[in-house]
Amino acid sequence: MAQVKRIVLALCVSLSITTAANAKTIDDYANEAVERLSAYLQIDTINPPGNESRGVRYISSLLDAAGIAYETAESAPGRGNLWARIPGTAAAGEDKQPALILLHHIDVVPASRKYWSFEPLSGDVADGFVYGRGAIDTKGLGIAQLQAFLALAASGAELNRDVILLATADEEAGGFFGVGWLIENRPELFSDVGYVLNEGGSGRVFGDQIAVLVEVTQKVPLWLRLTATGRPGHGSAPQMQTSVTRLVRGLKRISETEFPVRVIEPVAIMFEGLAPYQLAIGQPAAPNIRDAVNDSDYLLEMKLRNPGGHALLRNTCSITTLQGSSKINVVPAEAHAELDCRLLPDQDPEAFLRELAAIINDPRITIDKIMGFTPAVSRTDTPLFQVLENVADEFFGATVIPTVAGGFTDSHFFRDLGITSYGYSPFAFAPREFSGVHGNDERLAVEQLRRGVKIYYTVLQQFTARR
Repeated sequence: MAQVKRIVLALCVSLSITTAANAKTIDDYANEAVERLSAYLQIDTINPPGNESRGVRYISSLLDAAGIAYETAESAPGRGNLWARIPGTAAAGEDKQPALILLHHIDVVPASRKYWSFEPLSGDVADGFVYGRGAIDTKGLGIAQLQAFLALAASGAELNRDVILLATADEEAGGFFGVGWLIENRPELFSDVGYVLNEGGSGRVFGDQIAVLVEVTQKVPLWLRLTATGRPGHGSAPQMQTSVTRLVRGLKRISETEFPVRVIEPVAIMFEGLAPYQLAIGQPAAPNIRDAVNDSDYLLEMKLRNPGGHALLRNTCSITTLQGSSKINVVPAEAHAELDCRLLPDQDPEAFLRELAAIINDPRITIDKIMGFTPAVSRTDTPLFQVLENVADEFFGATVIPTVAGGFTDSHFFRDLGITSYGYSPFAFAPREFSGVHGNDERLAVEQLRRGVKIYYTVLQQFTARR
């Protein structure tokens, strides 16, 4: 009951933003977020092809209305990126603190109307939800950041650091037309940046309790293309071996391989931090994951019931695409497959490729790297992490748990530069609420969004306050 009271009290706080030009409260910005997210979701930025410049134009219009300067850049036609900055200043006798970036990506993944119960780009607001592809990943987060950013600018408060709103292209395809391009072509944007808040973590509801997950590292993607070669021929005269049969045999070996279990420290911290919440609602949990992984039955049960958690315990490869002949009666000279491999952050990619080649064990199959990133972990002993802990306690009575993401985000670009990057969302999802991400019927609760704006504004207030 005490926790419920704390949440209610936190949500009822109306934080005033009073300047001569603007008497809006944070409640006004929170309420305004619903209509703005609805409009944002109606803008088609499905990647491919992206067309993120459409989203840039929309965000630009909101910044124009607020009188906030911004810049934009296209990495390719239609691949837009935007950034705006609220400047901070140094206090007397002190240095200005490193800047903070609020990052979200404008592009969204495809959606098939056939499998949705509503139009994927409808932006409908009904039954307490805002509906549409990108509601959670990450247009909802982007609008929460934007509204908190606008409220901070309107407050007229003196800040101890710059705050940068950054909306980018192409995250869903690797970020090379977005953050990756900006780092290469606009490096001056990041010269004074010390921190990034991005997607990748959020609050999770366990019965009547909430834990706030903050992503500090992620498995490393290694996307591979396999090419098998053989003698072409007519489909009416089967051969002993072909490019296709070689490829099928190699893929079968990969699919039957379970890479060794290895519990890295960030994963151990995550599992052990979540265990009390899982046990409280009757879910299987591992208070000591290092011991639990020695039980083959536990690993099998986890793979069946929690494949995402299981994937954090070992390297993985998923076979995702296959390509052979373009004609049914032609045996092709080449057959191809693509693998989505994800490596634990301490894994050497070159050593993994040698291991994979040994598993395939066929000199007529070559492995080419499509994409690979470098691993990095963000520390948790920072002033920003402390703020996230304070705010989680204030709004939810919740503990913050550092986590490892099985997927990847644009945070790795910043971590490569030595910039602390956290995956952080101000929302708290029950299990079913999160299922629409990259799935069907994606939606975000209206109250989640409104509360999220207030939470984000509180984070910004605390982290940028002049002492």
